[in-house]
Amino acid sequence: MAEVILMPRLSDTMTEGVIAAWHKKVGDTVKKGDLLAEIETDKATMELESYQDGVLLHIGTPRGGKLQVNDLLAIFGKAGEDVSALIAQNTGGAAAPAAAEAPTANSISSSSSSAPAAAPASGVDYTTMEEVVLMPRLSDTMTEGVIAGWHKKVGDTVKKGEVLADIETDKATMELESYKDGILLYQGAQAGEKILVNDLLCIIGQAGMDIAPIVAALKGHATAPATAAPAASPMATPSSAPIATAAPVAAPTAQVVNEGRIFASPLAKKIAQEKGIDLKFVKGTGENGRITRTDLEEFAKANDAGGKTNTAATSGTTASPAFIPSGTVSFVDTPVSQMRKVIAKRLSESLFTAPHFYLTMKINMDAAIKARVLLNETATAKISFNDMIVKATALSLKQHPKVNSSWMGDFIRENHHVNIGIAVAVDEGLLVPVLRFADGLSLTQISGSVKEFAKKAKDKKLQPADWEGSTFTISNLGMFGIDSFTAIINPPDACILAIGGIAQEPVVKGGQVVPGNVMNVTLSCDHRVVDGATGAAFLQTLKSLLEEPLRMLA
Repeated sequence: MAEVILMPRLSDTMTEGVIAAWHKKVGDTVKKGDLLAEIETDKATMELESYQDGVLLHIGTPRGGKLQVNDLLAIFGKAGEDVSALIAQNTGGAAAPAAAEAPTANSISSSSSSAPAAAPASGVDYTTMEEVVLMPRLSDTMTEGVIAGWHKKVGDTVKKGEVLADIETDKATMELESYKDGILLYQGAQAGEKILVNDLLCIIGQAGMDIAPIVAALKGHATAPATAAPAASPMATPSSAPIATAAPVAAPTAQVVNEGRIFASPLAKKIAQEKGIDLKFVKGTGENGRITRTDLEEFAKANDAGGKTNTAATSGTTASPAFIPSGTVSFVDTPVSQMRKVIAKRLSESLFTAPHFYLTMKINMDAAIKARVLLNETATAKISFNDMIVKATALSLKQHPKVNSSWMGDFIRENHHVNIGIAVAVDEGLLVPVLRFADGLSLTQISGSVKEFAKKAKDKKLQPADWEGSTFTISNLGMFGIDSFTAIINPPDACILAIGGIAQEPVVKGGQVVPGNVMNVTLSCDHRVVDGATGAAFLQTLKSLLEEPLRMLA
């Protein structure tokens, strides 16, 4: 008797899954333990093994399709068995033959080679072809990716496991590896261009394969060449308009020497931004073509020699000729990165959806300063004030679980585990890696983990598992000389703690006004979850731990 397989819940927060790949097709015999499919969840792409023997009679959706948890995923049974009633029962619609729902790879290949250019009319689902590579979802919030650079060009032989391209997502730039052998026949976009998730990324097949019907079906036009058009616009376009009578002499025509991802030292990037130099025109002499400060200086000299500004002479009979201002209006338009887009979207939703309120408190850090000096005399890793704040926050959250809660829409989740997100600034924006079970970590362990996360964030090596699952967030700008600030809540967390710098202020001790080291903290609260008294009680506990740090070591 045929048996129905439903989409399983592969993570605690999973509500739907995307079929990243089918390893079996309709009509195949499947053994218990065989790899059936790869399913992309909200946390990772996971392999799904068959737990029974049989013939795969029906698949619920082709590769790239999305299914809700407990939707129809597949049907197993005996060869030739009629499963139309089971399909209708589990989809709420009319039954359809399994072969029509999921054509085999062989039938698709033969159709694509014999069908005319207007292939979409045939009803063939080209996304199920193993030669077709769609833009994968590389993070839980990714909706589109930018091609940072191709490692292979059209016509190159590709081996399984080789890096095809660098994809810039909203969180990081990640390497995409090929999962098959073949020849790269088509690229869906060139370096610097965007592709939506599940749009055509490339085609890898055998030489001579007719790809025109595939491209036409997936790109929405009749025919297309086997190579993508070059990028229509650069990543950063300087624009200028002359004012008054001054006009610069035309400089030699600049040539683009860097395509796609550009490697440059942080100092070189800063200098280029200050001087308005587009790095795609600068040839790097460092390792792997890396652009250095010297390269920028040479480039600036070459452009200065190419043309200088001529100022218009003025003459008249008056003793003081009128002053004629001259100059050039210039600016650089830089497309918004994937990371910045998601930051803008998520924080806008948070600020305008969650009713924020703010609680500010002053904490005397005299005892914490003395304790830190003593701890660093014997600690294996240097402990910072931020590490002490993280530890105190984690212990305070255990005492005030309502502050450690999450707004889930229809319900409030009170978390018993403490996962603290640490906001880390990077060139493109902000990342929040998560320190898991922070209440059980020592100060030395917290110090090592935070340093490792910061390095991985700046090197763009954080993985999705590193930034998922926070229950509370800390943002510290004290090291930048900021006295105090308010932060926007990182959903679904209910609160975020903004840390200011430590500064000397007059404090009262024993009836005397004396200098003290004071730190301002501001707790941003989602009023749907946390009330004022609850947030205030949390801050009082935090204050007591930092003003008597020995209590954290008990």
